[in-house]
Amino acid sequence: MSTHLKALSVHLLTATGAVFAMLAMLAATAEQWDMMWLWLVVAFFVDGIDGPLARKYDVSTNAPEYDGVLMDLIIDYLTYVFIPAYALFASDLLPGWTGWIAMIVITFAGVVYFADTRMKTRDYSFSGFPGCWNMAVLVFFAVEPNFYVILILVALLTVAMFLPLKFVHPTRTGRWRGLTLPVSMAWVFFAGWAAWIDFDPTSWAGWGLIITSVYLVLVGIVQQMIYGPDG
Repeated sequence: MSTHLKALSVHLLTATGAVFAMLAMLAATAEQWDMMWLWLVVAFFVDGIDGPLARKYDVSTNAPEYDGVLMDLIIDYLTYVFIPAYALFASDLLPGWTGWIAMIVITFAGVVYFADTRMKTRDYSFSGFPGCWNMAVLVFFAVEPNFYVILILVALLTVAMFLPLKFVHPTRTGRWRGLTLPVSMAWVFFAGWAAWIDFDPTSWAGWGLIITSVYLVLVGIVQQMIYGPDG
């Protein structure tokens, strides 16, 4: 296979995320939340591997007819922001006005953040919470905290999107990647497990999600405290 075809194949792999997003949305409209999250976990997995492949085959040089970054952003907005916001609104997790507020805030702030040209730091971390609402809302489904707790966390994470706080990229942030990458893979495992068993509260999957999520949320901020904002 030629280098061009290999690079083009990476673009096509990225594009499959749109299909998984549609399958997730169809499941969400039918309130089949376990299937919705399974499709989103698949999309999350694809998003995790297409970036390294894109860099390996230098898609911007070897298949420049397609903009992989733009394709990735479109799919990420659907799977990271739009569908999870709908799920939070349509489920019983946030009743009444709380669901409306969360849905509006998440979708509005998400599109503003995704268009921000300053979202990446010099070490390839994210500046501000990177709009990973798929991860946050999945934890809400697994743990089912009080709706006021969810509302407070939504508010805090939304504010954190626009603060100069560092959040690691699992595959691109070099510092502590030897730990961060396995934790990220563990998160995907626990997420798939939780969705597969329809968020059974007796399962250990919820605790696994909590532990790995806390690490992924805080590790970049800890690095920032130790090494400074430019470290």
